[in-house]
Amino acid sequence: MGLWREHSRGQLDARLAEARTAYDRLRAEGLSLDMTRGKPNAQQLDLSDELLALPGRGVYRSASGRDCRNYGLIDGLPEARALFAPMLDATPEQIMLGGNASLAVMHDAVWRAMTFGVPGGKGPWSLGPVKFICPVPGYDRHFNLLAHFGIEMIPVPLGDDGPDMDRVRALAASDSLIKGIFCVPKYSNPTGVVYSDAVVDGLASMAAAPDFRIFWDNAYSVHCLGESPHPLKSLLAACEAAGHPNRPLCFGSTSKISFAGGGISFMASSLENLADARSHICLQTIGPDKINALRHVMFFGDYAGILAHMAKHAAILRPKFDAIQAVFSAEFDDTGILEWTRPQGGYFVSLQTLPGCAKRVVALAKDVGVKLTEAGATFPHGFDPEDSNIRLAPSLPPLEEIETALAAIAICVKVASLEQLTAS
Repeated sequence: MGLWREHSRGQLDARLAEARTAYDRLRAEGLSLDMTRGKPNAQQLDLSDELLALPGRGVYRSASGRDCRNYGLIDGLPEARALFAPMLDATPEQIMLGGNASLAVMHDAVWRAMTFGVPGGKGPWSLGPVKFICPVPGYDRHFNLLAHFGIEMIPVPLGDDGPDMDRVRALAASDSLIKGIFCVPKYSNPTGVVYSDAVVDGLASMAAAPDFRIFWDNAYSVHCLGESPHPLKSLLAACEAAGHPNRPLCFGSTSKISFAGGGISFMASSLENLADARSHICLQTIGPDKINALRHVMFFGDYAGILAHMAKHAAILRPKFDAIQAVFSAEFDDTGILEWTRPQGGYFVSLQTLPGCAKRVVALAKDVGVKLTEAGATFPHGFDPEDSNIRLAPSLPPLEEIETALAAIAICVKVASLEQLTAS
């Protein structure tokens, strides 16, 4: 078939007419499909239903004898800290628990730094302009959080092994106003890349402001779709070895492991950073939900129990990701009009259209009843300079709806691409 941009004008016009005919048939079908957010589906949530019966009437003491119904333990239940510590390559002493949302823990970490500063700094970040490095395409909620605090975002390309470290090093070393970087280091949102050892070591050792922080959102640390999880070097250990133990702030949760609305979040960092956080958190709460922590400990047992549970999630999700690969390979191999990622874990697939086509694809899809994440959402302020990136979230809809949506998206990509190719 060959690259479509190399076809004659007559061939392109014929393809466009064919694509528009198929699109008109789609409009008549009255589809109503949603692929906008990476939510667990009901079948995945059912995997944790046993939690609803735990810990059980009269069962409220932890293994250490703590009455989990009462106040206390600002860092969270010790058994739960030990359970989740391996997810962030931390020791139980390096981790503290929060509520059900890691985004709230990240928000508070930014708020504390803006208001009070961080260990090693010279006062609140808000005393002057603040900048963050943002690998793109990335997670829209990170960008929205930074924008909420008025933090300037500097986009840096995200490659196959992590952010462009030449660019990151140059920025961090040259501008003391750059206070941090937001990373999703494993099965990254939305591309699915895993940061290489070289990238982890580079982030840990590079020259940066004394109060520079790496916001390490390891949301998908155990969300492998295949048989063999991809290793990720420990950022905590790398920063310790590089002489910057306070640099990392690592985050995770069970939101896509147990219940999205009733899980547990956690943060791991140096003991000095945790002591600083504790001095503020103790004014907000006397301790996180220990009953919820106890039920999670009882349900999973140990880290091996978490991994076994995640294998069940993978069995549900894998066919949906396989469907994306099958449909797009059949429709777009060798056309040159669409590229897509082949993630081995996580929740998303990243599409790369011809420049200038992403918004058009999303609009065409919406018009036939297929809702996609807004084009540009994976960039700060929703601005993708190439207008080419689209994030697909296949987890929530049933497989048969995914297949219908993918067929519709393929037609929309063809229409948008051919419109552009015939306009030049």
